[in-house]
Formats: sequence, structure tokens, C-alpha cells
Amino acid sequence: MARLRTAMDAHFWDLNVATPLSLVDASAKLVPGNSPPADASVASRVLRVQQLSFLRKGIPFGILPSWSPNSADGSGSFSLQSLLLRREFANWWLGVVGQFQPAKLIKSIKREISNVEEWDLSAVRDVGKHILDKSLYSVGLISQLALSPSTSIAVSTEKNGDKANGRKKLMLFSKVPNYDIFLEAAWPGLFIDGKGRYWDVPESISLDLLSHATDDGFRYRFGIHKNGGHPQAVNVTEAEVPPALLPGLCAKAAFSYEKSRDLWRQEETREDVVIETEKGLFWRPAYDMRLKEPHASVSGIIGGACTAWFWNGNGPFATEAREMANVCMPTRKRSPVSGDLFGSVCYTIQHGKFRKYHNDMTRFDARVDVSSASALARRMFNFLRRTSTDSSTLASSSPRLSLIFQQQVVGPIVFRMDTRFAIDPSLGKQQSLVEDFVCGLSYSLRLLISGKVVAWYSPKRREGMIELRLFEF
Repeated sequence: MARLRTAMDAHFWDLNVATPLSLVDASAKLVPGNSPPADASVASRVLRVQQLSFLRKGIPFGILPSWSPNSADGSGSFSLQSLLLRREFANWWLGVVGQFQPAKLIKSIKREISNVEEWDLSAVRDVGKHILDKSLYSVGLISQLALSPSTSIAVSTEKNGDKANGRKKLMLFSKVPNYDIFLEAAWPGLFIDGKGRYWDVPESISLDLLSHATDDGFRYRFGIHKNGGHPQAVNVTEAEVPPALLPGLCAKAAFSYEKSRDLWRQEETREDVVIETEKGLFWRPAYDMRLKEPHASVSGIIGGACTAWFWNGNGPFATEAREMANVCMPTRKRSPVSGDLFGSVCYTIQHGKFRKYHNDMTRFDARVDVSSASALARRMFNFLRRTSTDSSTLASSSPRLSLIFQQQVVGPIVFRMDTRFAIDPSLGKQQSLVEDFVCGLSYSLRLLISGKVVAWYSPKRREGMIELRLFEF
């Protein structure tokens, strides 16, 4: 079953989307109000430092490659990441991550060599200086302190090459009976919108209270968020700023009701787990315990969210920042108070028990998301009346169809393909538009019960990386 909880999380400021643009976090926040991202794009719950610490035991030299869109023209950049230092103490730990961009070094050296007319010692020295170029290197540091068994605080900072300003972040997580409390402050905060464009918000502070799901699937959450400064585009030259990222202070509340029902399920038996051979009995668990039973199921979630902006940040500082920014102001004003309904429905079918060495797991998920019921209703009403729809509401009014296909290749290796479409009736015969496509390979780790190493790439966003993911269903 796809992660339907993201239908509600997409209305807040803390839904992480995987990206190598952030060295320490390896994630960016989804801009609130957008449709949930493809399941394969949701970031790992494991901190990047912990991922590198675990993966370096099985990867040569502990170096992980990544590809990210780090320039305004949309071109990608190949990078190598590695854990430089990790120290653990009684109730806190410290980690340092480093990154090197070899492709950028090779390009600069080729450019230097092409301009050399006569080789001498000074020419060799000029070529060698490129290795010391600060823009080739990035470093990030994170430290986490356990204040109690249920509360921890983490601080991180990263410096990207020769850029004057780095990233700084403070995170607090606490578990209380039936609730999770999150506090996060970032300077700047990295966000991604529904079109794959990245934004830096100079100041982003969030406080959220999330309830645990009840037995009947009911969940709710409250949050307060503050944006400071004017957003800056990271990988585009000119783009319209999402209204949710403009300066201001807002409060948000949401609730959801989630339900799932099996159409059929083949439950695990003793014969599946214990194999009898001439040498005796052997234990043979599934490569992933959450993929151990063939089944077909239907699941759905429905809920509502309301938002109130108490301050819109229209002071002199915001006006000055707006004039300096190389971005366009949104065409529609941000509503002081708004409310809407959302919903998702998913169908899942799996064949195979993911135990044998080959041909023992094929899985397919189809999911439809509606992020704004009111915008969809207005869109359908205008479509029937053959009148035009405001372009500012097109993104939220179009339902999204997500298709997920997984196929066991051999042993614990699985090929996965995620595609997300925007269903737009106004396009006529071409009634769908591919918004994101993610493909990759995963290696399931039996010792982690439901953990795997994932290598993925998104041609639409021109980025990819290797991650460790745990219990991602």
C-alpha cells in the first residue's frame, strides 16, 4: 500500500522529498498545498550521516555517488559523498560529511588546457590550482543530543563550496503519549514545488503536533509556521514564487481518516518460513517482512485542512527583498483564511512472497490524489460550462495519478518505477501530463526486517542518489 499519510502531510511544511542538493539532510521540504510526491521521492527517515555510516561498510571506500541539478540552466552535477568523521558518546553523537565534485574539476581542467599555448612550469601550476578550487568541495556537520529517552535535539550546518552563506538547522523531536512534537528552524530552508523547482527561504521555522492514528484510522495535527525574508530560486532563473513561501506567520490544522481493506490475502504459513532439506530445517524469512504476503487491497484517506495567516510580512524589508529577487511575484494573493478537503485512494496487488531467489515478487500500486476538492469542483464546473479556469488554480485542481511497479530481479534486488501524472481534461485527447518519473534498484536487507539500500534517478528533476530506507510503507 502506498503511503497515504502523505496526503495530509503535503499540507504542512515538513514533508521531506529526497534530494542530494542538501548535504546534511539529503532532503527538501515540499511546498504546502502541492499534491503528494511520488512514493519513491519521499526521503528516508534515517539521517544522512547515519546512512553513510551504515553503507560505508559495504561500499568501496565508503563513497556514494549522486547527481543533482545545481545550476539555473537545469544541468546536473556529479558528486561524491563520504562520511569524514563520526564520534559517539553516552547520549550524543557528532558526524561530519564531505562532498567532492569531480566532473566540475575535469571540465575546468579541460578548459584550462585548451587555452594553453605553450607548456611550461607556470602552465602546469595553473592547471594544478583547479584542484584547490573551493567550489569543488562541501562539508556538513550534524550533532544530536538525547535529552531523554523520548526527546532529542539536533543541530547541523553545511558549507557549500565558495558560497558566502551556508545552511544551518535546529531540530527538536519529542514523543509524548499519543502525540509526536516537532520543532524545526532552518536558515535558509530548502523547499521544492510541484514542478521540481527548488527554493531557498531565508528563515523557516515550524512547530507541529501530530497525533498517533487511532484504531479506526483517525489522525489530526496542528502546526505553526513562520517564513522570513523573500524566497530565492535555486535551479531556475525566472519563476513565480509559491504563495506559501512568502514572508508571514500562519497556523494550520488538519484531520484525516484512513481505511484499508484486503480483497484477498495469502497469509504466511510455517511451510513458508521453515524449509526441510536433507541437512535439516532451515529458516527462510522474506527479504522484506512487509512484502511477505501476496494480496490485493484497496485503501483510502479523506480529510480536511484549514489555514490562517496572522501576518503577511509586507513590511519595508519584504519590499526591498522583493525588488532584489530574480523571481516573479505570484499572480494571486494569499488568502488570510482558507479551508479545503483532500483525499486519496489506492489499489494494490502483489504476487509472490519475496522469498525465493527469482520470480517471486511482482507488485503494482495505482493511486489517485485530490489535494483540493474545492478547486477540482470549480474546475469541473467551468469545464462543463466551457469557461476558462484561472491559471493560478490549475495545479491544485488537477487530480494526480501515481503508478508504482516493482519487480524482483534476482534475490533481494528489486526494480522499481514510479510515475506521477496530472489528469487534465482541458488537454483533450492528451488528458494526462507526466509530472515526475523515478526509476531505481533496491537491495533488501533481511537483518533490518524491512530495510533496503535504494539507488534512484529522476530524469524529470535530473537528480539521483543512493539511500538507506527503513519501514517506508
